[in-house]
Amino acid sequence: MSFLSRIILHKSKAHFSSRRLRGAVPTLRRKSQSLRTRGRITILVVAFAAVYGLIGARLVQYGVKDDVVPGTLPPLNAVASRPNILDRNGQLLATDVRTVSMYAEPYKIVDVDEAVEKLATVITDLDMKDVYSKLSEKRSKFTWIKRQLTPKQQGQILGLGIPGVGFRPEMRRFYPGGSTAAHILGYVDIDNRGVAGMERFIDLQGFSDLSAAGLTLGADLEPVTLSIDVRVQNVVHDVVLAALKNYRSKAAGAVVLDVRTGEVLAMASVPDFDPNDPAATGTDGWLNRMSNGTFEMGSTFKTFSMALALDTGKVTLNDSFDATKPLRIGGFTIRDSHGGMRRWLTVPEIFRYSSNIGTAKMVDIVGVEVQREYLTKFGLLTRMQTELPEVKSPSQPRVWKKINSITISFGHGVSTTPLQTAVAGAALVNGGLLVSPTFLPRSRAEATAAGQPVVKASTSDAIRYLFKLNGEQGSGRSADVPGFHVGGKTGTADKVVNGRYDSRLNFNAFLAAFPIDDPQYVVLTFCDEPRTGENNLTMAAQTAAPMVRDIVGRIAPMLGVEPRFGNGNMQLYPQDY
Repeated sequence: MSFLSRIILHKSKAHFSSRRLRGAVPTLRRKSQSLRTRGRITILVVAFAAVYGLIGARLVQYGVKDDVVPGTLPPLNAVASRPNILDRNGQLLATDVRTVSMYAEPYKIVDVDEAVEKLATVITDLDMKDVYSKLSEKRSKFTWIKRQLTPKQQGQILGLGIPGVGFRPEMRRFYPGGSTAAHILGYVDIDNRGVAGMERFIDLQGFSDLSAAGLTLGADLEPVTLSIDVRVQNVVHDVVLAALKNYRSKAAGAVVLDVRTGEVLAMASVPDFDPNDPAATGTDGWLNRMSNGTFEMGSTFKTFSMALALDTGKVTLNDSFDATKPLRIGGFTIRDSHGGMRRWLTVPEIFRYSSNIGTAKMVDIVGVEVQREYLTKFGLLTRMQTELPEVKSPSQPRVWKKINSITISFGHGVSTTPLQTAVAGAALVNGGLLVSPTFLPRSRAEATAAGQPVVKASTSDAIRYLFKLNGEQGSGRSADVPGFHVGGKTGTADKVVNGRYDSRLNFNAFLAAFPIDDPQYVVLTFCDEPRTGENNLTMAAQTAAPMVRDIVGRIAPMLGVEPRFGNGNMQLYPQDY
C-alpha cells in the first residue's frame, strides 16, 4: 500500500473514532447525572430518616422520662410515708393516705391561656394569675400546679387532655379526730414533714434524716404510741370548747395527768386548729397555751407556798397568823382580795379562805432564798422538759426583793405554764416525787427511777388534806363530783395591762386532784378573761372549778376509778401534825 493510501486510511479511521466519541459523550453525561441524582436522593432519605428518628426518640424519651425526678415516677408503694400515731389503747390518731399532686412541664405547654382556663374549670380555687406565670416560663422544666388532689379532680384533669401536665403520687397526713388533739399531735407541711407537736418530735428523733435518705420509701413503719387516752381527750376538748363559748372567754384549757407516772392522758387548749387543714385556722389557734403560754397563776400558787413553808418545818398546820389588817411593805399594801376574816387565821384557814396576808407572812418566815430554792425544785422557775417542742420558759424577777417574794407567794410576779403548774401539783399529792410530764407511755417503775423527791411524804399528806378541806368547804366546792372526792385550789389572777394590774381582766385556774384520799390523777383547768357574771367578771370558783367537775364526772368511770361515798379514810389532820 502506497504512502498516500496509508494516509487516507488513517484519516478515515480517525474520522470514524471522532464520530464515536462525539456520540458517547451525551450517554456518559446522562449516566453521571443519574448517579448524582441517586446520590442526592439517598442523602435526602437518610437525612429525613435521621430527623424523624430523632423526633421519635425524643417523643419516646418524653413519654418515659421526668426531667426533674430521675428515672420514672415512683410507684405507689414507694412513696415516703410517716408512722401511724396511736393512743394508749391503740386507737388511730394520725395516719397517711395516698394522694396525687399535679405538676407541669412549661416548655411542653402549647397554649398557656387555654391550659389555665381548662384547669380552672376543675380546680375552683386555682390562682390563675400565678399558674399562668408559672406556665409561661418556658425555660422551666418542672413546676408544681396543685398539691394533694382528690381522685375525682385527677380524673377530670386527665379528661381535659392538656399536654405537659402530669401527676405524682404523694402521701397526705390524715387526723381522724380533727382538732380534738391538735396541739398534742401538731401537724405536717405539704411535703409530709413534721412542723409542730408530736409530729415534729418524731422528726427530731431521726425520722427526718431517714426520710431524706430514702429509707422510709415503702417501709412498714412501727406506729408511735402516745400516753393519750382518746376517750379522755374527747371529754377534755368538749369541756374547754364549752367554757370558751359559755364564759365568752378569750381562751380556755385543761390537762389530765397520772400523778404516779407523769403521763399526760389528755390536754387541750382552745382556740385551736384542725391539723388536716392548719392554714385555714386563724392566728389565735396556733398557740398551745397549756405548754407554750405563761401566766401568773394566782392563788393556785398558794399551794406551793404552803408546801415549802411546811416542808422547812418552820410552819405547821397548827400555827396561826395575824390577818386582822393589811400588810404594808416598802410602800405597797397587801390585802385579802376576798375581804378576809379580819382576824387571826390558822394555816388551814389561810388556805381555805385564800388569805394573801396569811400566806405572805408564812413565806416571810421562810425567807426569800429558801422560797426561790423550793420553787426551782418544783420546776416552776425553769423550762419544762417534755417531748413537745412548744414549751415556753417561765419568767421571774431578775432580782428577788422582799416585795417580790411576798407577791410571788400568792401568785403574782412569776409566770409559768399551766402544764408545769399541774406537774408541780402532782408532786405535792403523790408523796413528794416530781416526775417530768410525758406524752409517751411510761411505767410507774420508770417514773420512780427518773423522779426527783421535792418534799417529805408528810408535807404531801398535808397538801392533800388542804385540798380536801378546800374542796369540801372552800372555793373548790363547785368542782365536787359525788363519789369521787375532788380536792384542789382555785386561783383568780388580775392580768397586767400596760404595766398595771387590771381587775377587769382575770386569768382563772383550778388545780385539782382526785380521788383526794388517794390521788390518782391531777386535773388543771384555766379560763382566760371570762366575760360572764356580774359586771362581766367571774372568779375561778365560777368558771375553772366547774370545768373540773364536768371533766372528772365523765372521765372517772372511763379510767376505772370507783366511786366512794362518805368522807373517806383521810384523817382530819395528817398524823405528823
